[in-house]
Amino acid sequence: MGSLLLAVIYMIFISLGLPDSLLGSGWPKMQEAFNVPSSYAGYISMTISFMTIISALLSPRLIKRFHTKWIVIVSIVMTILGLLGFSVSKEYWVLFVIAVPYGLGAGAIDASVNHYVANHYSSSAMNFLHCFYGVGAVISPYIMALALSKARWNEGYRWTAYVQAGIMLICILSLPLWKKTEADSDDEEIKNSAGIKETLKVPGVILTLIAFYAYCSGEATCFLWTPSYFAGTRTGLSDELIASFGSLIFGGLMLGRLISGFVSNKLGDRLLIRIGIIVELIGIALVFIPGTHYMVAAVGFVIVGTGMGPVYPAIQHMTPVNFGKRYSAAAIGLQMASAYVGSTFMPMIFGIMQQKIGIAIMPVYLLIFAVMNIGLLEMAYRKADANMDK
Repeated sequence: MGSLLLAVIYMIFISLGLPDSLLGSGWPKMQEAFNVPSSYAGYISMTISFMTIISALLSPRLIKRFHTKWIVIVSIVMTILGLLGFSVSKEYWVLFVIAVPYGLGAGAIDASVNHYVANHYSSSAMNFLHCFYGVGAVISPYIMALALSKARWNEGYRWTAYVQAGIMLICILSLPLWKKTEADSDDEEIKNSAGIKETLKVPGVILTLIAFYAYCSGEATCFLWTPSYFAGTRTGLSDELIASFGSLIFGGLMLGRLISGFVSNKLGDRLLIRIGIIVELIGIALVFIPGTHYMVAAVGFVIVGTGMGPVYPAIQHMTPVNFGKRYSAAAIGLQMASAYVGSTFMPMIFGIMQQKIGIAIMPVYLLIFAVMNIGLLEMAYRKADANMDK
């Protein structure tokens, strides 16, 4: 029963990844339809991220009051409404209204399911879980591409909503599977779980939040600016080749999480993070090397992504161990909020910096966040361990 439920949870994370890459893949045609500048996609993306931050911060209360299965189902319904809303929007301003359920649903799923898996499954399961998020994020651009070739961008959102509806139906049918796990869990512990203010006072929590912010700042900067890095530092590359470099980090992340899924139970979360960041630093060093063939930097970005791969799921999985189950729901919600703050604002700040200094500073920018990440996490471990020993 536990394995069957885990398969359903993996499908839930596919549903989480599905909406995330639709805006980027559909925006060139959406921009024409709404007759707005290309940069206006950023405002919609930031609105979705802002609502995701709010729902992540609300997640401790939701987890305390409702079972995870109901949070998941309601959240998927909200994302379906968001997708259908985007599909019928005829004015740009309407997208801001639709972005509210779109973002709220995503944040609630992310925090609640991460909390559930961290408390009920192994580190290996957590890494595979985040791999399946990537599956969803890879599928949806192909859905949009099919829609653009056969119909319009609107159908890309509508067809994705249909896929989400299918996953929601599976979740509804799987409701009996949750009962066994819930019966084994300590309901009193969930009801007595700490709130955000109390959790922030736990030694090591704030350091972990800043580390999580640093990790997601580097990851999101790579997502947005990797093709531009090649365009600005290498000559003679075709537009198609430069565009394809956008998948380097994403492919590395998938590879890193896949490998971690097989070895994480043996290595443990902390050692896995240390190895991951060392691998990331090796990748950054390859990108740093000036004047080399573009393939050296391309391999470097894949290695950066591979090293980053286990960091996010490992931090989430070890939260109950580091801070105790009483604080895990609030700590994971805060971590999700910190993640979205980093991924929302730091790529934009890098964009401003590179305009003034040059895109070649990207490896330095990534190095700063990698060092912050490992340094703050090591400090958080020591504080958490000292607190546990009391």
